[in-house]
Amino acid sequence: MDNAPQLIQERSAPPATLVIFGASGDLTRRKLLPAVESLARHNRLPSEFALVGVARTPMADEQFADSLLGERRLLDKPQLQGGIRYVSGGYDDPDTYKRLAETLDELDAVRGTAGNRLFYLSTPAEAFEPVINGLAGAGLNHAREGSFSRLVIEKPYGRDLPTARELDRVVHGSFDEPQVFRIDHYLGKDTVQNVLALRFANSIFQPIWDRSWIDHVQITVAETLGVGTRGGFYEHAGAMRDIVQNHVLQVLALALMEPPASFEAEGLRNEKVKLLQAIRLPTNRDIADLAVRGQYTRGGTRDDLMAGYREEVGVDPLSRTETYAAMRLNVDNWRWAGVPFYVRTGKRLPARVTEVALQFQRPPHLPIPQDQLTGLEADALILRIQPNEGISLRFGAKVPGHSFRVRTASMDFSYENTFAEESPEAYERLLLDALLGDPTLFIRTDEVEQCWRIVDPIIEHWASDNSPIPTYEAASWGPADADRLIGRSGRAWKNSI
Repeated sequence: MDNAPQLIQERSAPPATLVIFGASGDLTRRKLLPAVESLARHNRLPSEFALVGVARTPMADEQFADSLLGERRLLDKPQLQGGIRYVSGGYDDPDTYKRLAETLDELDAVRGTAGNRLFYLSTPAEAFEPVINGLAGAGLNHAREGSFSRLVIEKPYGRDLPTARELDRVVHGSFDEPQVFRIDHYLGKDTVQNVLALRFANSIFQPIWDRSWIDHVQITVAETLGVGTRGGFYEHAGAMRDIVQNHVLQVLALALMEPPASFEAEGLRNEKVKLLQAIRLPTNRDIADLAVRGQYTRGGTRDDLMAGYREEVGVDPLSRTETYAAMRLNVDNWRWAGVPFYVRTGKRLPARVTEVALQFQRPPHLPIPQDQLTGLEADALILRIQPNEGISLRFGAKVPGHSFRVRTASMDFSYENTFAEESPEAYERLLLDALLGDPTLFIRTDEVEQCWRIVDPIIEHWASDNSPIPTYEAASWGPADADRLIGRSGRAWKNSI
């Protein structure tokens, strides 16, 4: 028997054409083209690869290719030389899809892309339906035998549960669920995936990952930036729809779910859905005690004074849209019964940080006198998703010296200092997965429904609440109501700078 270690085969895409709808947009320029360039640079794309941009802006193939050359030097990559096309036209115009079909057939012939197509919807949400119907009308939703036709859809996936179900009706009218890849770029981050590695590749954590040892869990997604040029979009979204419904609940599901029987995509996604189903639904009666919103006002320093949300471009001067949201969630299952989960997100906070902090129970009896304890905090395991990606274990340790004094210390693991390998950008990883047909890090239709089921009652309650929206100064940690939310149980937010 050969006991030699088996080399892990590097993952690379099959022959295919990537079609980006919204090719002239911001997401394409900032994220998708850099992801394609990086995949090509790391030899993850074959020579039988092509890129087609589709948008309303009139442009010739050469102009589109020149714009890529200026942005990311895509044309320097041999996998893309001669394989870039552009189709201009309205998303509701059948001629657009007729010309797209002709372009794809031509690329199959000259590039050897084998009839494989990945359609990426990098458009405003209102364009999803006409694009999907246009693809189906041209027969591009079906692939010939031995080939694939797949659809990648950006968030937001609906505005609430009814609109998400309506979008599903449109999607499933043309594409089967295995063809659909709903993207949440947070799941493409190595540090989010490391939550799975930490939990399921290490036996030391599993026995303490439950209500017997953990006092409570905090999940924070904090941003220092305001809404910038996205004021018009944000007015219709708010923090609950923009961050909590997707990013926060996805991270929570990965951190709390039961171990899957295998790392096959459906096994892992089944456990995420079970966890989301176990979250207790808020009712109108207790939403005021479980959820807090806020909106940032002018703040900062004399030298760096930041505008308030209502002063931002595209924002209603009387806006009631929340830029901050915090909730206490309860999970009604055997592992987590009785453990509160506090989640929060906000713009214009003092630090950019995304982390999961699991705080452990304090010792049942502490024999050390209080005057020998120097600010001793409860033990905690902190998973830093961004920035300074890594893990910290917080515990009590003796201070060096002749006296016996104890204070908090930390053991830190840093991705940057531990691994020489370059961490791929989230979109790079997810594009490659979609080309390979691996749905593990994408969101299944029942996951979407469960997430909306949790946040919809809160959004509806806030929409009908005519009381003034709580405010917080820019560069502060949020409204006072959020401190009261967690403080009712004698706990406090972990605020990092």
